[in-house]
Amino acid sequence: MNRRCLVVADDPDLLDALLRIAAAADMEAQRAVDAADARRAWALAPAVLLDRAGAIRCRDAGFTRRGSVVIAVPGEPAADDWRIAVALGADRVVQLPSGEAALAGLLADVRDRADGSPGRVLAVVGGCGGAGASVLATAVAVGAARDGSSALLVDCDPLGGGLDLLTGIEEEAGLRWPGLTVGDGRVQASSLRSALPRVVSGRAELSVLSCARSPHGPEAAAVTAVLDAGRRAGGTVVCDVPRYPTDAALAAVGAADLTVLLVPATVRAGAAAGRVSDVLAEHARVVEIVVRGPSPGGITPDELASCLGLPLLHAMRAERDLAGAVERGRAPGAGRGPLAAAARAVRGRLAALDVTHRAAS
Repeated sequence: MNRRCLVVADDPDLLDALLRIAAAADMEAQRAVDAADARRAWALAPAVLLDRAGAIRCRDAGFTRRGSVVIAVPGEPAADDWRIAVALGADRVVQLPSGEAALAGLLADVRDRADGSPGRVLAVVGGCGGAGASVLATAVAVGAARDGSSALLVDCDPLGGGLDLLTGIEEEAGLRWPGLTVGDGRVQASSLRSALPRVVSGRAELSVLSCARSPHGPEAAAVTAVLDAGRRAGGTVVCDVPRYPTDAALAAVGAADLTVLLVPATVRAGAAAGRVSDVLAEHARVVEIVVRGPSPGGITPDELASCLGLPLLHAMRAERDLAGAVERGRAPGAGRGPLAAAARAVRGRLAALDVTHRAAS
């Protein structure tokens, strides 16, 4: 991993501040004294911190645009500062000292990315009412946490009753959607993780961002910011998405590496799922189905998948007393059985897609 950020700054006060903020974010700092020195580290450094003079030197030297570039200024940014930022592809222009917290958060996110591969995002959608999408989404997230992954469960269904109830943490203090403010379209991954309530089982910890008992759900921009933060932190992000296409639901589906459509093996559920799959086809990258039995009419999982025109990811048998176990406070997927097996199959498919995407890139 590379935790050495590049610093190009002449202003002594700004230089001291940038070095101090980098150290606080657990990032090493490599100072470049001129453009030739900076060029060697420009492409490889996980982040680049510049003052006004350093930004001008890098621009005039013809450095290519790249991400994770920050220009620090001592007062209100001038028009020239923004023009230079655009030329270098800078993420933002930060006024110091007032912007220290924002810069520290950005560096913490960069550090998280440097520590490992980007995370994976999964969306789980029910093909009809009562399909069990919330239960499957929770089971996947619980399993990911038990596998040692950094796991985040995101509730995108304001009419679902709240995933904090489903996971048994409704009495736990912590952030819910109504309390989350996204000012500049960015959420710091480390701050989000520390603010959320957690499901703890042994060494496994699952962070949960739940809706409240309110009809008002998250905005699309907030969902995008949270999923981006979860992806930067690595691990697995699982979204429980309603089948009705709100802006927030479509944002989650659009960001997901894999969308799973959960369909009970009945004729009526298949018909309803066909309408949902039409919406998903317009917004999702990859859609596959999990079929939940038993089928009272003898419909096979392959037949249902063929009718919907979607790949069959897994056929799930009925699990005895699943509803009762959830009512008694047992987190879905915590035991052994058909639900845990389905969750493993979904996690395996998500990991396989991740390998395929990286090989292609």
